[in-house]
Amino acid sequence: MKDTVSFSELTAHQRLQRRYQRVRQMSLWLCKPLLIEDYGLQAAAEVSPPKWHLAHTTWFFETFLLKPHSPGYQAYHPEFERLFNSYYQGVGPQFQRPHRGLLSRPTLEQVESYRKRVDDAMMRLIETLHQPDILALIELGLHHEQQHQELMLTDIKFSFSANPLLPVYCDIPLTNAENANSALNWTAFKHATIRQGFSDDGFHFDNETPVHEVIVPPFKMANRLITNEEFLQFIDDGGYHDPLLWLSDGWQMKQQLDWSAPLYWQKHDEQWHEYTLHGLAPLLPASPVTHVSYYEAEAFARWAGKKLPTESQWEYAKTTTETEGDEQLLIEGEQPIFHPASAGSLTQLSQLFGSCWEWTQSAYLPYPGYQPMAGAVGEYNGKFMCNQMVLKGGSCATPADHIRSSYRNFFYPKDRWQFSGIRLVE
Repeated sequence: MKDTVSFSELTAHQRLQRRYQRVRQMSLWLCKPLLIEDYGLQAAAEVSPPKWHLAHTTWFFETFLLKPHSPGYQAYHPEFERLFNSYYQGVGPQFQRPHRGLLSRPTLEQVESYRKRVDDAMMRLIETLHQPDILALIELGLHHEQQHQELMLTDIKFSFSANPLLPVYCDIPLTNAENANSALNWTAFKHATIRQGFSDDGFHFDNETPVHEVIVPPFKMANRLITNEEFLQFIDDGGYHDPLLWLSDGWQMKQQLDWSAPLYWQKHDEQWHEYTLHGLAPLLPASPVTHVSYYEAEAFARWAGKKLPTESQWEYAKTTTETEGDEQLLIEGEQPIFHPASAGSLTQLSQLFGSCWEWTQSAYLPYPGYQPMAGAVGEYNGKFMCNQMVLKGGSCATPADHIRSSYRNFFYPKDRWQFSGIRLVE
């Protein structure tokens, strides 16, 4: 008799249970390097403490699945609905985002107990479900948690960077191995009318639909991301001091925040170093420049005489070309590296996935005919479609099965704490 059952032999409910457990366990795995003192860190209003991420992702399942769809379920704590509600006005009031670091209570032990209570109830709920809309809501909750897994890493990095001791999250050192690139070259794309948006089977967010036609004029796209060495040329040429290279809002932000290099760059003994989740390291010249704002990316493109790609150009290039080096950097690996690697000798389009999120020049707006999901979960994407820019691809901190060509990430133009990089078009 077999002792184990293969994944293909599992029922649909068992497969969903296994996926649920795997995603939920990953959040805890990412917290293994943390000390108890780290769980409450919040160095800026836009980042959240690890303990809050663990609780909020649990709140999502309790609020949108267990309370309405699990008869007899009793909420873990009446105040958790307010403490761990991020921005869902349709659910009720929220604790102020900038003050999440003040929540020393509930304790980490209580949050872990909260997660176990909700996970046990979710396992029972999944066994009884048959309604496609509720099953889809569970999948949304899992992708929501995967988004927060990436945010946990970038938030931990930002909060650690505020400590003069520059704590090390991952003790695997970065090296100069394969830190060389081919020359920047260009792939040409002809004029085309493309179908943009998600059109495959499987999960997608509502902002990736509906599929619609877009006319894309001819363009050329760079084979790889811009490197630290190439961005240093921009710095050395006075790029941070030339207002003619900058959008007006970007120049004002640069002046206000005194930007003179990407986030986490610092000089020691006249040599550039970069703070990483692996600690402070000498700047690797051929690694992709990362942690730049849209304003910095746009100024660099203008300095280089190029442009950032549009969202349509990026999707057209990804879906019509054989690309190289697109294996994603799995955060589940035995020896994960939480930093973008160089493209090496690859000459075709590369680094589209698993390196840096790539700024586009496209504003984050609804696709023609867009309809948000019904109810409070409709606040997930739609209400943010103003004053933000689209990023494509995925970063070294993005779970591999969370990435797809139609994915529309979005951040404000000033944001730098995500793994955001630069690809050029002409």
